[in-house]
Amino acid sequence: MKCFTILLIEDDVRAADFICEALARDGHHVTVAPDGRSGMLQAGGQSWDLLIVDRMLPRIDGVSLVRSLRSARHETPVLFLTALDGIDDRIAGLRAGGDDYLVKPFAIDELRARVYALVRRCAPVVKNKILAVEDLVLDRMAGRVTRAGRSLVLKPREYQLLEFLMLHAGWPVTRTMLLEKVWNIHFDPGTTLIESHVSRLRAKIDEGFGLKLLHTLRGVGYRLGPDDA
Repeated sequence: MKCFTILLIEDDVRAADFICEALARDGHHVTVAPDGRSGMLQAGGQSWDLLIVDRMLPRIDGVSLVRSLRSARHETPVLFLTALDGIDDRIAGLRAGGDDYLVKPFAIDELRARVYALVRRCAPVVKNKILAVEDLVLDRMAGRVTRAGRSLVLKPREYQLLEFLMLHAGWPVTRTMLLEKVWNIHFDPGTTLIESHVSRLRAKIDEGFGLKLLHTLRGVGYRLGPDDA
């Protein structure tokens, strides 16, 4: 997987150490700023793949920090970390220029997955008409899916699910990401909605083929690609 340069703006030393250790295991280069003012200077002083910003910071709070960066035309993607889980709090962070929001306490594997997804999502858009993973091909213009040249018949939601997975091929995709981006649901309904759709999609794209492409990542979500991706 690709490694990123990340600026973590977090005043809680224990939390910062925990996050740095986890992201370093993925090969990312993480720099820590302990307050909003130093974070602002470092964020604007060099190029970063991602900013991870705690909302409750000394000197300059996270929302004001990100709002100032956006006003200065800094487009680096921002992931907010916060203990504030109210809808109004989330809206304030997103309106300030945040790209994603993760509420404390969080599973570290979800943070790792969101880091990859956010950097990928905010990268310059390439409007590929054809998506391909091994011999699985999705023609976005024709709305047609084939595997090893064999046409596959997918229901509309299965098609949307596959398209999202193919756009993030080789990357971990969490349950929350699928709910938000495929179903436009911003809360966990506590059902097997995703699991049942993934199961039906897996049966259509993998059964009868030697190379299995759709994998479950225990405790994280899913990944589309060969086993060694």
